Amino acid sequence: MIEIRAQSHWLFFSKFMRSPKTIGSVAPSSKFLAEKMVSFVPWERATAIAELGSGTGAITKFIRNANRSDASVLLFEIDPQLRNLLMRGYPEYICCSNAFDMRKYMENAGIWRFDAVISGLPFFNFTVTERERLLEEIDYCLKPGGLFVAFQYSLQMKKMLKRKFAIESISFVPWNIPPAFVYVCRKT
Repeated sequence: MIEIRAQSHWLFFSKFMRSPKTIGSVAPSSKFLAEKMVSFVPWERATAIAELGSGTGAITKFIRNANRSDASVLLFEIDPQLRNLLMRGYPEYICCSNAFDMRKYMENAGIWRFDAVISGLPFFNFTVTERERLLEEIDYCLKPGGLFVAFQYSLQMKKMLKRKFAIESISFVPWNIPPAFVYVCRKT
């Protein structure tokens, strides 16, 4: 188990070194951050969930453990090698390549809307236009009252998120590399 975790950390780090704007961090999310992210989802009534920027599956593992209602889960990861790793590790989930096409993948899977979208995407590495486009896509794909749970390494996205969603809370998770803020937003 430790060897597999070390391999995934090394893979993640090597991906970061080649493409820091795409990967966004030197290490996968910690268990503390993953637990926090997943804890906000109403699993007892969830039917469909999306995870954006699934990476090596650090949060996906906690989604699997929490998913007691057998909600449909779509994982979005742009890196082909990481996506293949996710397909092997989570064959019960649908692996998708690009979060900017979330609507298309959701409709192809026969999902009306998501109860929650969990995101580890490095929003601040995107252009303003890309951020706006992605937030539009997330807004469209969420059910009314659905949750958007995202972590970021700063509070710079607060203003942009506030224009699109009702921010219910912002938590700080110090036990992560780097420490992170978890935004919990609701579609109004």
